[in-house]
Amino acid sequence: QVQFVESGGGLVQPGGSLRLSCAASGFTLEHYAIGWFRQAPGKEREGVSCIGGSTGLTYYADSVKGRFTISKDNAKNTVYLQMISLKPEDTAIYYCATTEVFYCGSNWWKSALYHNWGQGTQVTVSS
Repeated sequence: QVQFVESGGGLVQPGGSLRLSCAASGFTLEHYAIGWFRQAPGKEREGVSCIGGSTGLTYYADSVKGRFTISKDNAKNTVYLQMISLKPEDTAIYYCATTEVFYCGSNWWKSALYHNWGQGTQVTVSS
């Protein structure tokens, strides 16, 4: 059974940093694209970043470019999202999921293309 478990969220002041983890089980993420999404209260789920399988190509939403970095450790079967210079508008529940194909593609930001969502981890940016 495929399962993703997100962790690493918390409360941080504006300008601070966090590193989120997305640990996979029942699934070898090395070969598949993994995306990070977030959902703030009253808003739709928003694509944050995606990392390809074999290519390792990365994609980012304009709102996080230059501040967030996606990476993966195939040996640990885990994808990470390093977040710096956090802003209050980054506050949301962050989720990871897979497209079940090896590439992210130009539509990587569409949540409907993803499967096996984790339970999410809360990120709150506030002073």
